[in-house]
Amino acid sequence: MNKHLIAIAVLGASLALSGCAEEPAQQSNQQHLQPIDVAEVLVKPVQNWHTYTTRLEAPEEVSLMPRVAGVIEQIAFNEGDTVKQGDLLFKLDARPYAAVVASLEAQVASAEAALSQAQSEAKRAVRLTERKAISTEQAESRTSMLQQREAQLAALKAQLIAANLDLEFTDIRSPIDGVISRANITKGNNVLAGQSVLTSIVSNQTMYAYFDVDERTWNHSFSQVAAADHQQVVMQKVGQSTFAHTGYIDFIDNQINAATGTLRVRARFDENTGLRAGSFARIKLAANDITEQVIVPDKAIGTDLKNRFVLTVGEGNILEYKLVTTGERYGSFRAVTAGLKAGDVIAVNGPARVGPGMPIAPNTVTLDTEGVAFTLSPTAQHTLMAKK
Repeated sequence: MNKHLIAIAVLGASLALSGCAEEPAQQSNQQHLQPIDVAEVLVKPVQNWHTYTTRLEAPEEVSLMPRVAGVIEQIAFNEGDTVKQGDLLFKLDARPYAAVVASLEAQVASAEAALSQAQSEAKRAVRLTERKAISTEQAESRTSMLQQREAQLAALKAQLIAANLDLEFTDIRSPIDGVISRANITKGNNVLAGQSVLTSIVSNQTMYAYFDVDERTWNHSFSQVAAADHQQVVMQKVGQSTFAHTGYIDFIDNQINAATGTLRVRARFDENTGLRAGSFARIKLAANDITEQVIVPDKAIGTDLKNRFVLTVGEGNILEYKLVTTGERYGSFRAVTAGLKAGDVIAVNGPARVGPGMPIAPNTVTLDTEGVAFTLSPTAQHTLMAKK
C-alpha cells in the first residue's frame, strides 16, 4: 500500500513540474515576438504627376550695344544692380555730335533766311507779271527758286533731327527693367555703333520655362488643356528638396514637332523669388483627373525580383505577402493602384526585419501626411467630392 502511495505522489509531482515548465515556455515565446510598426493604409484623392526638366529663360534679354560710335566717358551703374527702363548706363563723349548739331542749326538758319528771300521775290514776280514788267520765264525761275529753298530747308531740318538723335544716343540708357551684368568695355575705350557689346540686361520679374511633352502623354492627359486655362505647375530648382515655386502654362505651341514627336509648352512664373535665367529646374505638371487611390509609405514596399510587394497583417498577427502595382510617388508616400484595399493593415517599414509567415507583436502607428501634396493645389482635393 505504501508503495502505491509513493508512486502516485511521484507522478503528481512530475505533472506539476511539467505544467510549470510549459507555462514559462509559452510566456517566453510570446515575449520573443518581433514588435513591428503597423498602420492601416490611407485612401486619398490624388493626381498623376508628369515631371520635365528645363532651364529658365527671361522674357526679355538685351545685349546692349551703342547706336553711335564714340569713346566711353562715364559708366553710370553698379554691376549686378537692378535697373529701370530709361536709367543712364553709359555716357559717350558727346562733343563731336554736339558740333554737328551746332553746324546744322546754323545751316538751317541760313536756309530759312534764303527761303524768306525767295518767298519775297516770288511774290514780287507775281505782281510784276500782272503789270507785264518781267517776262513769264523770269517769274517761273523765281517760283522754282522758292521751291528749291523750301526743299533745302526741309533736308537740313531732317539732318538736324538725325544729328540730335545721334547726340541723344551718346547717353546710353536701359531699354528694359531688369538686372544688369558687368561692363564688358570700360571707360576710355572706343566703341562701334551696333557692334560693341557693352553689357547685358535680363528681366527679372517674370521667368519662362519651356519644356517638351511627348505626343502620347499630351493626348492621354492634357488634350483638353488650353493656354487660356492657365493650367497650374510647380517647379523645383537645383538644391531644393521641395517644389516651392508655383506657376502656370501660358503658351502651347500650334503643332507637334514631327522630328521629335513632342509638343513645346511654356510655364510662366510671375512671383520671382530668387529665380535666375539659365537655372536648371524640374517642372511638375498634374493631369486634370483626380482619383482616389490607396496610399502607403514608400519604405513599406519591397522588391522581389521583378515584383513589388507589401507585408500585410493577417489573422493571428501573421505577416502575409501581397503583390502590388505602384503608381506615383508623393513625398515619402506612394500610390498603390492594385493589390491593396481600404482597411488593409501593413508593416510600415516593409520587409527590413521580417518576412511573410512570421508572427509579430503589432505596434499600431498613425501615418502622418501633413505637408504632402497629393494634388497640385489644396483646393483640388475637394474637386473629387464635388464630382460625386
